[in-house]
Amino acid sequence: MTGDDPLDLERRASLPADLLYLLAKYPRESWAGHGNIHGLASMWLQRHDMFRELGGVLTAAIADYREGRKDAHAFAGHFAPRLAFFLGQLNGHHQVEDLHYFPAFARAESRLKRGFDILDRDHHVIHDALEMNAETANAFLRALGGDEDRVRFAADAYARQNERLVAMLARHLDDEEDLVVPLILDRGEYGIG
Repeated sequence: MTGDDPLDLERRASLPADLLYLLAKYPRESWAGHGNIHGLASMWLQRHDMFRELGGVLTAAIADYREGRKDAHAFAGHFAPRLAFFLGQLNGHHQVEDLHYFPAFARAESRLKRGFDILDRDHHVIHDALEMNAETANAFLRALGGDEDRVRFAADAYARQNERLVAMLARHLDDEEDLVVPLILDRGEYGIG
């Protein structure tokens, strides 16, 4: 996808309407009461909520440091393990989706294949952002305790990368849920294969 593609992860506001026909049948506000929400659909939503929460924790941690609410030592001790967990879990989650779930979902409902292809492309963009996020985080952590200007520059660089990753992730998670959950509700997890 190119930077001027309306389906580019950093440009789109949602998936195209032609891919959201099951969402129209099963709008978000109906999900909690649906008989097929338990199991796979519920697990999917819980994992996504975990990623949203961890993204928020990382964003808050960097803000706490930048605004002087945490010193370098406290920040590093809190931040580093959470970042490693977040990046590792997100990467593993995407691999399972790309190799197992998306192909199964596309076979179950061929009209959604293009949507799963878009989500798969998102994963590549997010993977690149994860790598950049890790690089800028490591540079920031290495800078802690050093020259104040260098630390501030590294903190600002990481904050920008984190903001970008969290925004991309929010869009992607919403779009993925808009395809996956209605499909599971419609077919039941055993009807997907």
